[in-house]
Amino acid sequence: MGAQWKQKHREASADSKGRMFAKLSKEIMIAAKSGADPSMNPRLRMAVDAAKRASMTKETLERAIKKGAGLLDEPIQYETVTYEGFAPHQVPVIVECLTDNRNRTSSNIRVLFRKGQLGASGSVSWDFSRVGQVEATRPASGDDADEAAIESGAQDVEAGEEGTTRFFSEPGDLDLVSKALADRKWTVTSAELIWKPKNPVALDDEQRASVEDFLAAIDEDDDVHKIFVGLA
Repeated sequence: MGAQWKQKHREASADSKGRMFAKLSKEIMIAAKSGADPSMNPRLRMAVDAAKRASMTKETLERAIKKGAGLLDEPIQYETVTYEGFAPHQVPVIVECLTDNRNRTSSNIRVLFRKGQLGASGSVSWDFSRVGQVEATRPASGDDADEAAIESGAQDVEAGEEGTTRFFSEPGDLDLVSKALADRKWTVTSAELIWKPKNPVALDDEQRASVEDFLAAIDEDDDVHKIFVGLA
């Protein structure tokens, strides 16, 4: 399943697309606090690339950058809040939220974790590694993934989904690895910091279904940005 949980078979409805754009806009706004120029701000550049891949309009993208950088009248005070705990069957979960109201988010997360177990800070993150992850598609030249990993500065590589390859790096090297792979003609589909599980839990189909339902309910919350799960 990978370190970051992504809801499968999500309906391509206007509502779900709107939620996706809202989450992307929040990430752009937070990143833009450190500068409105993507060429000088790696986090913003990666957020902008993700928004473009999702077909966000240029007007919406530019407005999010300006709001985050304080170039418009409306002040934005989003912050990142992280929650840790367990899904059903003691599957470790880390939930990253982007919120303008910490109390509201905390209350919502407590309710959503009723079918699991909400833990204190550090209760499950010890069982994850904080790493950079670049997902990319092999170029037509057939560049070897292991060689590309070495040459780009990645620490590890593994097969991804739908023909992609995942490259892992130190958190501070994420942008460098992404650029190096692009220079080698790999098509980068995502570049982000993730929590990678050290000991993913294996479940049967029925147990997995209950965990999927639990994660889907959390993902529906507007403040939830990313979910990382230790599920094999």
